[in-house]
Parts: sequence; C-alpha cells; structure tokens
Amino acid sequence: MSYLEIKNFTKSFGGLQVLKGIDVSIEKSEVLTIIGSSGSGKTTLLRSINFLETPDSGQMLLEGELLFDAAKANQYSDAEIRQKRLNFGLVFQSFNLFPQYTVLKNVTLAPGLLAETSLKKQGLKGRELKRAVHERKLEIEKEGLELLEKVGLTEKKDSYPCELSGGQCQRVAIARAMALKPLVLCFDEPTSALDPELTGEVLRVIKELKESTNMTMIIVTHEMGFAKNVSDKIVFMAEGLVEEEGAPSEVFDNPKSPKLKAFLQGVNSEI
Repeated sequence: MSYLEIKNFTKSFGGLQVLKGIDVSIEKSEVLTIIGSSGSGKTTLLRSINFLETPDSGQMLLEGELLFDAAKANQYSDAEIRQKRLNFGLVFQSFNLFPQYTVLKNVTLAPGLLAETSLKKQGLKGRELKRAVHERKLEIEKEGLELLEKVGLTEKKDSYPCELSGGQCQRVAIARAMALKPLVLCFDEPTSALDPELTGEVLRVIKELKESTNMTMIIVTHEMGFAKNVSDKIVFMAEGLVEEEGAPSEVFDNPKSPKLKAFLQGVNSEI
C-alpha cells in the first residue's frame, strides 16, 4: 500500500477536460516529480491534491485512509476541507508572501493562528489562555528560526519581502510551507518566476531538504536536469493523462512513449 494514492482523478473546466483519469502513487519519503508540456494538467493535478480544486471524480488515500472522495465532495464542510488541506504544504510559483510582515512572521503566522485556535477549543480562557498562547508562540518562533536556518536565511529573519531577491522569497515560501509540518510538501514550478541565476539556489535548497529530512515531496517542474537528479520517481503527463512513469533512469534514458520521446528531444539540452 502506497503512502499517498490518487485514483481516477478527473477534472473539467467548462467543456475542457483537463484531467482524464489520473492514477498516481507515492511512497513515504519519496520525491515524485511531474513533468510534461504546458497544458498537460500538471498544475491542476497538484492543486487538486492540495484541495484548491475539486476533482469531478476520483479518490485520494493517505496512509491507507480515505482522505477525499469526489462522490461525497458536496458533503465536506469548509472546516473539514481546511483540516484535510493541512496534510499538504504547497509552495506556489509566485511566492505569495505577506509584504507587511517580516520573514520570520511570514513563516510563523499560520502556525501561531492554528495554535491559538486549538488552545481555545481546549477550553482555555483569560490569563490561562494568554499564557498558553504566549508559550506556544515562543516554541513556534524557535521552530521558525530553525526552518530559516535550513533554507539559509537566518540573517534575513527581520527583513521584509521587498528587501529580498526572488530566490530568497521563494526560500521563505518553502520554510513557510514546512512550518505547518505537512505530511506531503508540494512545489508548483518553484523556479518559474525566477531569473535563471536565482534558480540554482532554490533547487539547491530543495535537494538539501531531500537529503536532510524524510519529507515526502511532489514537484512540478520544467527543470529536467534537476528532476533527473533529485527524484525517486518521474511521472510524465500529456493531454490530461499519465503517459509514462518510472525511475528517472528509465524515463530519461529509455523512454518508451513517442510523446515522451518528443518532449525530451525538446528539452534534451537541460539533461
């Protein structure tokens, strides 16, 4: 049984079917990279996994437990969807940092709000609640500093996003996604908004995270050399379907699908 299983995900926007029956699985601590041409459905699949889109059909299982069933999608409350979404962290293409907050505040804001909500649900009130929130936020700040150290930005903890390079902003976004301790960390084209000279620093951080943590990751990227070097498994999507999948050596060095062969010929210089 796989750690995360996607079964028969379909998704249409109006008359356009973007996902046509996707089956994908990933083992715990694996890095799964999804490649393919623009419009193949990669980002829609990633957004569906993160509960930012609702598939028209299909199921998702995490650790063997049914996490989502499209047949029951209208029965899930907003609170249930938010809770399910916490299993996943998503690093967007365009950072989405809060410009009014420092780097450290960006990383710790969501965990702090969740902690306060949790403590209130435990029935704490008044001074007892205030003390517990303060203690938990001190712990969260310490964890935030540790995450910034992991992405090489300790010295920027008091800076604001406008004072950072694009590569630094994306590294803050990675730390922020990890701060909620997701079971699966997802990246949607994490270098697409960066200048070429800044791409390397972000890819280096992701590779270091793979080597230093047991984080399960799903990455959508056009960086083929990176995908080949960092991934345990590659999924090639074409026209809303999984056209081919396998180990990086199989997919890149011995492609079987004509569509994959054509795709790789177009990006061969990167590998």
